[in-house]
Amino acid sequence: MTLDATSTTPEELRDTVRAKYAEQARRVTMSGTASCCGAASASSCCGTDGSDPITGNLYGDEDVATIPEDALKASLGCGNPTALAALAPGEVVLDLGSGGGIDVLLSARRVGPSGFAYGLDMTDEMLALAEKNRAEAGAENVRFLKGHMEAIPLPDGTVDVVISNCVINLAADKGRVLREAFRVLKPGGRFAVPDVVAQGTLPADLRRDMEVWVGCVAGALEEQEYRRLLADAGFVETEVEVTRVYDPRELAESARGGGCCGGSWNDSAYGDLDASGGRVVSAFVRARKP
Repeated sequence: MTLDATSTTPEELRDTVRAKYAEQARRVTMSGTASCCGAASASSCCGTDGSDPITGNLYGDEDVATIPEDALKASLGCGNPTALAALAPGEVVLDLGSGGGIDVLLSARRVGPSGFAYGLDMTDEMLALAEKNRAEAGAENVRFLKGHMEAIPLPDGTVDVVISNCVINLAADKGRVLREAFRVLKPGGRFAVPDVVAQGTLPADLRRDMEVWVGCVAGALEEQEYRRLLADAGFVETEVEVTRVYDPRELAESARGGGCCGGSWNDSAYGDLDASGGRVVSAFVRARKP
């Protein structure tokens, strides 16, 4: 699929993303094992076996041991926000784009019975899988909500921490997502998000490939733009800490079918990116609501 992501409507982009994540949820639910790009895999995919350069090897053994296997198999993130956010007992957490619920369940453990963890997702299949995983984990301080990041179904000043795992880059209107995150945070609340970030300018032909957008790269904000949008939303004390730097050749190889995101990426675009000194990274983005 090679649609122009710059001219696609937000609804079309949302439908494309929803279809991709629904497919991943169905793979986990129907087969009991996740599959990469249609190929059955006995090992867990996207975040556990290290086969994908973005989603591989994100969670430590201690985290893996405490959550249902299907929550791990459904993970398509680029970091471990629950470890990076320094969650404290009694805090209320919201995970934007919570998928199969891995980060919500880990958050619920960290904040304890006096705290609470919300997960927000727009995909019915992922919400059903997340609820199944919640029941299997016996988590009582968890609630999954259906909705969009651009219109979070929670009142103002509800949560202490907003997390998300490589999902904000998929939104068409990232400024609106950040304004909504600011709205639902309590004063002094924290934004703590692993995301894919561009340093330098991504080539235009790379951004035009919808499959790459769904695969987390074409929708990546340039770092300075990310900082500007956070400031425009009202956040202060923004930090961007690079956690992984991706080799463009590895990303291109993954897109051909070696990883889970798939796509028809253009090698010449990655050559242009490499030659320009630009790079694609995972970064932990922190900010605070005054």
